[in-house]
Amino acid sequence: MEEFYIFISEQYILPFYLIVWIVAMARYGTYFDTPLKYYPIYLMYTFLNELLGYFIKHFDEFQVVDIEKYSWYNVVIFNIYSVISFLFFYYIYWRMVQGRKHKKWIQLGAAASILGYTISLFFQNPFYSNLYYADMIASFILLFNIWLYLKEKRSKPTPYPNRHNLMYWMSMGLVIFYSIFPFLFWVGYEAPKIWVDYHFRTILRILILMMYGSFLVGVLVHKRRAFR
Repeated sequence: MEEFYIFISEQYILPFYLIVWIVAMARYGTYFDTPLKYYPIYLMYTFLNELLGYFIKHFDEFQVVDIEKYSWYNVVIFNIYSVISFLFFYYIYWRMVQGRKHKKWIQLGAAASILGYTISLFFQNPFYSNLYYADMIASFILLFNIWLYLKEKRSKPTPYPNRHNLMYWMSMGLVIFYSIFPFLFWVGYEAPKIWVDYHFRTILRILILMMYGSFLVGVLVHKRRAFR
């Protein structure tokens, strides 16, 4: 019972991930034929990745680092998660934008992001450190992609308000999180005392809750005809 209490108190965001996935699956019929058809898979991957991260940190059977001092390190699975997540969202916005020039820019941005992660491997060990410089570059590229999408959307009037558009809510959640997240991780590694003294970990969790809160609102209130 005590272990369960510790698990819930430390991983209170995990049930929220699961709730968003359940609602997304319940309303899957309203967006199954859109670029977001793989959205529930991404949400479940996030949930399972966080769960695995907890197991690696607390149970010897799941350790991925041989050195005993760092045996609880689970950072490598989150580095892999970052690459997959960014590429997933790049793909979505590449599908959503219509201008050839914008599609080309998103492709170039994806290539730049992959290059950033590749170069980071020469300077940072992904088993012991987040690739936070590459995360920062990838975050800026994602925000640029979202801007391209919103720019196109504004140029084409629609009778449906944004509050009924699933893409709008997903975009807002991503903007909230990725506008701040890369700077938090940079501080966490380059100025750890500031990270601890100013409770940046708590800020990070609040940002996650805000992002997934936006995702949840989106899957709850969106309407099929408003998707664009």
